[in-house]
Amino acid sequence: MSVQYIKGVGPKRATKLRRLNVFTVEDLIYFFPRSYDDRRKFSKIVDCVEGQKFILKVQVTNHPTVLRPRRNLSILKIPVKDDTGMAHLVWFNQDYLADSFRIGQVLIINGKIKRIGNEIQITNPVYEFENSSKGKVGRIIPVYPLTDKLSNNEMTKIISNALKDNLDQVVEVLPQEIIEEFSLMPVKEAISNMHFPVSGEKFNEARRRLVFEELLILQLGLFLINNKNKSNNQGIVFKKVSEVEKFIKSLPFELTGAQKKVIKEIEKDMECERQMNRLVQGDVGSGKTVIAVLAMIKAWKSGYQSVMMAPTEILATQHYETVSEMLKNYDVNCELLVGSLTTKKKEEILQRLKDGEIDVLIGTHAVIQEDVEFYKLGLAITDEQHRFGVKQRAVLSQKGLNPDILVMTATPIPRTLALILYGDLDISVIDELPPGRKEIGTYAVGLQMEKRVTEFIKKQVREGRQAYIVSPLIEESDSLNLKAAEELYNKFKDETFKEFRLGLLHGKMKGEEKDYIMAQFKTGNIDILISTTVIEVGVNVPNASIMVIYNAERFGLAQLHQLRGRVGRGEYKSYCILISEGKNKVARERMRIMQKTNDGFEISEKDLELRGPGEFFGTRQHGLPDLKIANLFTDMDILKLVQVKAHDILDEDPNLQKDKYSLIKYKIIKMFKDKIDNIVLN
Repeated sequence: MSVQYIKGVGPKRATKLRRLNVFTVEDLIYFFPRSYDDRRKFSKIVDCVEGQKFILKVQVTNHPTVLRPRRNLSILKIPVKDDTGMAHLVWFNQDYLADSFRIGQVLIINGKIKRIGNEIQITNPVYEFENSSKGKVGRIIPVYPLTDKLSNNEMTKIISNALKDNLDQVVEVLPQEIIEEFSLMPVKEAISNMHFPVSGEKFNEARRRLVFEELLILQLGLFLINNKNKSNNQGIVFKKVSEVEKFIKSLPFELTGAQKKVIKEIEKDMECERQMNRLVQGDVGSGKTVIAVLAMIKAWKSGYQSVMMAPTEILATQHYETVSEMLKNYDVNCELLVGSLTTKKKEEILQRLKDGEIDVLIGTHAVIQEDVEFYKLGLAITDEQHRFGVKQRAVLSQKGLNPDILVMTATPIPRTLALILYGDLDISVIDELPPGRKEIGTYAVGLQMEKRVTEFIKKQVREGRQAYIVSPLIEESDSLNLKAAEELYNKFKDETFKEFRLGLLHGKMKGEEKDYIMAQFKTGNIDILISTTVIEVGVNVPNASIMVIYNAERFGLAQLHQLRGRVGRGEYKSYCILISEGKNKVARERMRIMQKTNDGFEISEKDLELRGPGEFFGTRQHGLPDLKIANLFTDMDILKLVQVKAHDILDEDPNLQKDKYSLIKYKIIKMFKDKIDNIVLN
């Protein structure tokens, strides 16, 4: 039913509610508050502090007075008291309220305290008479997300009306046995307590109940997609090839145990009948590229082409150079396809690709454009998956007949979270670094150490090294006193580092500009690169040995770790210097963790722990459904329970055919409406 027909809505308000994505009564019932104003705790006048809000029970002691200090201004004052002191309720330009109050009346009020001399004033308070049924004070008040010309009071009334007339029609989705197993609150009680909590305890119970349901539906949907991929997608059966072993033996270094384990998992996937959909997750420098090359060799020897997609032109070029070098002793034709190629060169590559003359194509998103046709695509690899997302991966997959899919990321995330973000992929983890890789010395300092830091950079650059200097903003901001990249660049270029060659890189530049600057840095034509976080992913500059990050307290731990991974890629001892102005406990703890460990997985766990609510890792680009109430990061404990239960349910009923799961099935179809063709629920 349309939200328009709820008491108090009508056509005009329905239009406003549509801006909040509230179209139906069901949308409204599940439109939960963003926060709450707890108006239950009563204080005494003697305890009131200037500038803060308090809830008081007071008695009117005298008649109201109305002052008119100037034209168009009236001040209504009502003297009140409790057993600890006196105060005045004050309203501006609302003298019509004077007739509402009588001496001796007891009021419950909520308002901000102001002291003028010895007089305590409570300005523009929310009030109600003792024993009133209005419920503005003395309970927990929901605070909703709002749109223009729709107040919180109006929203509260609308939702109250919706619940009164429609809550009985909400059906229990979860089977009774699950509700009992996990001691979950009944759904109607949970919805009621999310909007109008009876107590803090009831609110926590209600939220847990609804988060459990939402995450269970999400996780079951993702597992079903994954199971469908495994069972239905007839893949290519690649040969066992001796070249893989030969290639491993020819490497100038020994593979780590973690790399060997992941290679076995990939070989097993490629040799079986179903399509491979695998994520390889490994810290910066853990050796993912070697694994990709081994998979390419297997595809090539089996008569198939491979494609590798990277998020930027410079990263694609870097992969092309690395892969070509690794395959130089084999008869493998590699080619690079990026946007900056001439039309003639691009046409020539596309023709050779179609004719089967190119074995390995490496490029940016240019490789998924319509005019790109493969002769026989067998393996599709994406690097830094979070820059692409599910849809682009699907387009890449459609370039062949169910090619095997390999996804690589250097962003370590806890396995529980990976099962959600990459729920349609099998997960491999490279959790050890190659021996001999030098640990990056990490130091957290205050801004007072800036001169020492710049002197250290000069010393390193004079010895032939290069340096990154990262700032969180592009331009100076008045509201946030941060060092902006442009300001730093101008200061350093003209003063501090005038003897060196400097470059500036930021997100407002065009792609070609960024690639040009990065290429100049890579080839050694720039000594010091001043940048925002756009250098975060992947580019390999072995000669860069210093990473300095200004306002390090503004970055998440995972991001700091990614930035640190830009150095330490060559033979030289490398350093990461975090200039932090953060004085609070969390900022100090972040800096301590960065100095203590270089382990990306440990850092990602700590990042989740410290960050609390908010985007640890963007979910929208993964193509995941929007969640109404659950938070993937702060609800990790519930997520772990849900993942075990989801496996149990699918072991018992792989396609949710039983009656007791019929409503869960309906909810999954609704949540995954854009992917329903991928879910086996017949």
